[in-house]
Amino acid sequence: MSYHLKLPISSDYLLILLNEWKIVYKHFTHKPLISVKESKLIQKKLFGDHKENGHIKNLYLRDKKRNNILLVAHQDAIVDLKSLAEKLKMGRLSFGSHERLMENLGVLPGAVSPFSMINGVKRDVKLVLDNKLKSFKKIFAHPLENNQTVEISIDQLEIFFKKISATPIWVNL
Repeated sequence: MSYHLKLPISSDYLLILLNEWKIVYKHFTHKPLISVKESKLIQKKLFGDHKENGHIKNLYLRDKKRNNILLVAHQDAIVDLKSLAEKLKMGRLSFGSHERLMENLGVLPGAVSPFSMINGVKRDVKLVLDNKLKSFKKIFAHPLENNQTVEISIDQLEIFFKKISATPIWVNL
């Protein structure tokens, strides 16, 4: 399968918007990272070993009624999809396909992040965040491409959500 698709919004444009909106962040470039496992290999070297900061994982999920969800959790969180579906009062959840990921969040596998909601809000994707993320000073997320990372506080990320009209649902995983 080939992914020579143009992203609906580029990471460069996203960074321009963050600057225009006066959202405070730090930007890093690095080799492309596909998984949490790959990311963990470079985190300490690239971002430092600050225990108050959290690295995240992002899961694109769907239920049988074709409701789409972006789940954002700490990279080591254990996600019970059955329990999550019950908390959200949804049907059985499963992972969305790569094609639906691009269609609904405008990103390729490995680049999913809270910033994907800039596209997801147009497709009625529900944004679900783990309450534990509130305990971190900063989190690290890809700005729509997996060869870059943004360090941002939850407060600044919530400003981003307001700017794009995304309403997060906070849950305890």
